[in-house]
Amino acid sequence: MSWVFMAGDRVYKLKKPVRFPYLDFSTLDRRIAACQAEVSLNRKLAPDVYLGIAPLAVTATGYAIGERRQIADYLVVMRRLDENETLEALLLARRVSQPQIQRVADNLCQFYAHALRATISPENYLLSLRKSAALDCRILLHPTFDLNRGTIGRIASIQRRFLKQHADVLKERVRRRFIMETHGDLRPEHIWLSAPFPVIDCLEFNARLRTQDALDEVAFLHLECERLGGRWVGETLLRRLATPLGDDMRNGLFLFYRIGRALLRARLSIAHLMDVQPRTPEKWPKLVRTYLAIAAADARQLERLLSYQA
Repeated sequence: MSWVFMAGDRVYKLKKPVRFPYLDFSTLDRRIAACQAEVSLNRKLAPDVYLGIAPLAVTATGYAIGERRQIADYLVVMRRLDENETLEALLLARRVSQPQIQRVADNLCQFYAHALRATISPENYLLSLRKSAALDCRILLHPTFDLNRGTIGRIASIQRRFLKQHADVLKERVRRRFIMETHGDLRPEHIWLSAPFPVIDCLEFNARLRTQDALDEVAFLHLECERLGGRWVGETLLRRLATPLGDDMRNGLFLFYRIGRALLRARLSIAHLMDVQPRTPEKWPKLVRTYLAIAAADARQLERLLSYQA
């Protein structure tokens, strides 16, 4: 969706003139609006990183940044960060500390406390979860991918059981206003563990895609930390955020959200093989198996909980 240029202590992001079902950058006006939205939204979690937008102009010798004659496009201007200090990089290096994660958790707590709440009916929220689960299952079961149909089927059946048995829990999340505009792409690679602990690359181009239960988003980050070998990081974040986000571990909601996230990531990963010329095609089946293994373990735990409650 963007080209990213790194130059000294600055990063410049140029939106591609593309249109997909979930975004439209096909005109200059739309790209300007997207740049403005990216800066505005990301300043909530990374205020000192997103410096603003700048015009990209055509000159006699090429392109120039900041010129206001013959403007060809606009750029998002960012302060360049050290990529060795992301949560992902430090998890892989086994160099993450408890105080660092506490700072991240505190920042997220403040962010969610002030996030814009969604206007969605409990019934529509429940319907959206059912549709998402069905879509993930349908694509993962496509014979082209040759994935374990039994495993996927069992996980999907436990999802459906939770949706039926705990529909009231999910509806109550809406009534208590836990559905909100979140970051939308809260992955370890977007979190920096150096002060002031910024979180970048919020999903700015589609408000619907970043509107979700905040606990669902935390479940996604928890899942990704475990995949990178740092489950304790996810547990630390959850302990700090569970109370303000109204989590009750006895009802299995967090497990349900984690399962959904694992299946979504599996679906998005395997979908790369549908590209005309997929890059690194050997990478995706292995990653999918990792997500499915996590989802299956969570599903077994959730099944025991549901059986106990029945």
